[in-house]
Amino acid sequence: MTSSARFTLHPDFAVGEVDPRLFGSFVEHLGRCVYTGIYEPGHPTADDAGLRTDVLGLVRELGVTAIRYPGGNFVSGYKWEDSVGPAEERPRRLDLAWRSTESNRFGLSEYIAFLKKIGPQAEPMMAVNLGTRGVAEALELQEYANHPSGTALADLRAAHGDKDPFGIRLWCLGNEMDGPWQTGHKTAEEYGRVAAETARAMRQIDPSVELVACGSSGQSMDTFAAWEATVLAETYDLVDYVSLHAYYEELDGDRDSFLASAVDMESFIENVVATCDHVGARLKSKKRINLSFDEWNVWYLSKTQREAEENPLDWPEAPRLLEDNYSVTDAVVFGSMLIALLRHADRVTIACLAQLVNVIAPIMTEPGGPAWKQTTFFPFAQASRHGRGQVLDVRVDSPTYETKRHGEVPLLHATAVRAEDGTVTVFAVNRSQSEPLPLDIALEGLGLKALIEHSALADDDPDARNTLDEPERVSPHAVTGTRLADGTLSATLEPMSWNVIRLGWPSAAPRGRDEVRPG
Repeated sequence: MTSSARFTLHPDFAVGEVDPRLFGSFVEHLGRCVYTGIYEPGHPTADDAGLRTDVLGLVRELGVTAIRYPGGNFVSGYKWEDSVGPAEERPRRLDLAWRSTESNRFGLSEYIAFLKKIGPQAEPMMAVNLGTRGVAEALELQEYANHPSGTALADLRAAHGDKDPFGIRLWCLGNEMDGPWQTGHKTAEEYGRVAAETARAMRQIDPSVELVACGSSGQSMDTFAAWEATVLAETYDLVDYVSLHAYYEELDGDRDSFLASAVDMESFIENVVATCDHVGARLKSKKRINLSFDEWNVWYLSKTQREAEENPLDWPEAPRLLEDNYSVTDAVVFGSMLIALLRHADRVTIACLAQLVNVIAPIMTEPGGPAWKQTTFFPFAQASRHGRGQVLDVRVDSPTYETKRHGEVPLLHATAVRAEDGTVTVFAVNRSQSEPLPLDIALEGLGLKALIEHSALADDDPDARNTLDEPERVSPHAVTGTRLADGTLSATLEPMSWNVIRLGWPSAAPRGRDEVRPG
């Protein structure tokens, strides 16, 4: 076993191009994600539409692209008609998914306006209700949202104040339909048929739509793989993506296994790819189904379930739900999950961090008060900024450690992305809780001559976190001592750390030093 880690980078050995949609997120009508999260009329920073401009600024800094809406479990009881027209006339409804009351004050038009205010990189990703509804309602929503004019629903949209079509191209055909918790839960055969018929009909309106079929709700589900195979047998020629959802948490104090969560995530991706390709081979199809990892995060689900059992909700409006406060440890695992997505960028072309604000989110707010960054904000923002381009094939030679859940695991988890201008960013996690990890990277054929920066997210207190009282307790810091000489980068990764190492040419590097400010 080696005492240090190493790998080689070469431009001829690459995984694939990063699709910008890999840095998507998710807004669901759940808890305070929408109300007092992104939307709070009367807040000191609210604009004329009631959107919190302090949150908008953080969302832009985070660098999110496609934003999935309106659920999640919420969508399986969703009546899209409730979310359009004058806000004061919209009906209040019971939301069975989260046992809450939905006011519908924020709806479809407000969602599109929110995306426009984020900027052109923010793309709608709309889910249709295939739980309590079906083909007809999906077509009506598509017509209302996208048809230019001259039909009852297109003209209704214009009468509601939105003359221009919304131009939604990316649609999710339901959510987690194999989950018994889902309103309108279906068998694979039942869902496959309704998804196929919905897809076929939506393509009659617009052949260019991109459609996501529901995969199994997780690799641990009894339905896993058989569900994907059955659904894709019905939908293979009609959809473009199959969805994956995965959440991870530290259980029973087993931090070593938690730090290796991305081992399971990468296995999940590879198993779904194998299932998709198997179905394609059976159908003798040349088409390739890609993956939409449209829910992923650290989520303390066992805590959520315990609280729901101990304090069942009595239909409150926008309650505080799933407001996990993330530690440095959580951020390191979160960064490792980003690495897993990038390492499979050839097939994972959409991914949505669940969720965006307050609910298991990188951004937190207080009603009437401030907004701040959680520890997980930083890895996502850095990956979105510097993780665009071509993912290079990284095969690590690393010391290992033993885990209860995942067996023997490398201490180093890493990937690298080469930007269009030739600069390279290495993203790396040291999973050791106590020991620094020396790292050597051989740079072959890349022409890289200088270290631009090396920053790390780590802390002497692995449970340190940002809070309302200490919103800037944790942030990335510059790492000293990293060197690039004779075609080899040498660095030391702090214990339990997320690292961003950027490489380029002398003109891009800071003068007179070999380390810089955090990215």
